Amino acid sequence: MSEAFDLSMPWWQYVLRACVVYFVLLAMIRVSGKRTMGQFTSFDMLLIVLLGNAVQNALLGTDTSIGGGLLLAGTLMALNWGIGFVTARNDRIERALEGVPVVLARDGHVFHEVLRRELVSRADFHKAMRENDCADVDHIALAMLETNGHITLLKRGS
Repeated sequence: MSEAFDLSMPWWQYVLRACVVYFVLLAMIRVSGKRTMGQFTSFDMLLIVLLGNAVQNALLGTDTSIGGGLLLAGTLMALNWGIGFVTARNDRIERALEGVPVVLARDGHVFHEVLRRELVSRADFHKAMRENDCADVDHIALAMLETNGHITLLKRGS
């Protein structure tokens, strides 16, 4: 039973491994685009499960102890809290990590090149129109891809 609590490496290596994996995955997710996090499909769930499995050894190495797992969990939670704390207080860091909203359409004109660059399909755009009770592109005053991946539509005044 004592081996369940014995760490296979020094505590600071767990913290270092957690930091490296956290920031590398954060960068990978950021590079993948806003729509990755905004639309959570079955493919995204599969990706998350596989990512967790893929980085498990990078985090734990050969350790299977309870202490190592709890130390990693605490480190990852602290990193996540710290990033939230910093981004809430620093606009430049928030823009770097979260991005900025992007204009997809304005005054009835859809910017198709922006849709392609941001990986927004026409089907996704039309779905957002339906969700906002907007029957025609001409009725759009402004369509924004928010930093969380959702599309916000403002209709023109009637």
